[in-house]
Amino acid sequence: MDFKQKVVIVTGSATGIGSACVRLLAARGARVVVNYSRSAEAAEATAQACRDAGGEALLVRADVSQDADCRRMAQAALDAWGQIDGLVNNAGTTRFVGLRDLEGLSAEDFQAIYAVNLIGSFQMARACAAALRASRGAIVNVSSISTHDGTGSSLAYACSKGAINTLTLGLAKSLGPEVRVNAVLPGLIDASWLRNGLGEALFEQVAAGYKAQSALHDTLTPEDAAHSIIALLAMPKLTGQLLTVDAGRRVGAAPPFAIPKP
Repeated sequence: MDFKQKVVIVTGSATGIGSACVRLLAARGARVVVNYSRSAEAAEATAQACRDAGGEALLVRADVSQDADCRRMAQAALDAWGQIDGLVNNAGTTRFVGLRDLEGLSAEDFQAIYAVNLIGSFQMARACAAALRASRGAIVNVSSISTHDGTGSSLAYACSKGAINTLTLGLAKSLGPEVRVNAVLPGLIDASWLRNGLGEALFEQVAAGYKAQSALHDTLTPEDAAHSIIALLAMPKLTGQLLTVDAGRRVGAAPPFAIPKP
């Protein structure tokens, strides 16, 4: 995909991965919808950064857990530019609850997390489907490597991202052949969302362990994930794929010993 004059909606794009996505897309000439639900000041700063990079940016406050907001956001893009070429379902929420603390999660926690992470992604895909079919566009859902091993900020979060993977496969079938649908599964992102959620001391401990167990001995930046998302938007024959981007965490690091020669 040549992004010049293309229209891409990125949900949850005030900060983190979403902000990195819209800034990189704008630098490639895209027209981007910067979406936020609470962080108005950060969203405006991101939108201005997109304009400074040479792109066009439309700021839309919307809660993706609300279907009416999803349809309003899609319509705002159509009213401004007449088309939608890409959708990145990045908006997400969680509760930070240890995996052993089963009593720390309620049914309401699951419902609130699923409402944004899963249902919001479905509602956005539905709201944009007709326009994406017309443009033969693409969707990228932001999942997580927590779907590989059930870890992450909470069980509710990991389960919601597993459901995102299934949604990706289903949408790839239901929206094909006109629309491609893929997901990116990022590893540990070194950004304020996780640092604030875990606290600095625990984050540093978790990050050190992640690096030690990863083939590249590193974590990810929001830009690392964003580059992968943009690649999935651009690849014309790729659909129904779950791309793990984790600095080699799933592969693992080389063992800390040498096998003796016979």
